[in-house]
Amino acid sequence: MKSKPLLEHADIKAIAAAAEAEALKNNWAVTIAIVDDGGHLLHLQRLDGAAPLSAHIAPAKANTAAMGRRESKVYEDMINGDRPAFLSAPCVAGMLEGGVPIVKDGQCLGAVGVSGVKSTEDAQIARAGIAAIGL
Repeated sequence: MKSKPLLEHADIKAIAAAAEAEALKNNWAVTIAIVDDGGHLLHLQRLDGAAPLSAHIAPAKANTAAMGRRESKVYEDMINGDRPAFLSAPCVAGMLEGGVPIVKDGQCLGAVGVSGVKSTEDAQIARAGIAAIGL
């Protein structure tokens, strides 16, 4: 039987704080979601001024990144490229850039999803959060 690392509450707090700091540094009103490796919501924070819809999109992006074990941008690129039929994939809603998996030693521990600004900026915030735990 294999062992794998898991996110602890302290990790989630560190990721959330660093992601929030990145957003505030840039004056970006966003929602930040953190999920476990099964896509289950562990943290949701809607910053002042973030659109209500972002509170639905950020967890969906995080869920997609965790369940797919890859950045949600991969699916956006696939759909915009040669696989628009991927829109019919079941249980996958956040197929927009801004969901980034949290990976350690080749294992997906969860993901961060951000929504509220340009997709590249959403991903920037997510990566800043993940960097706070040294990944």
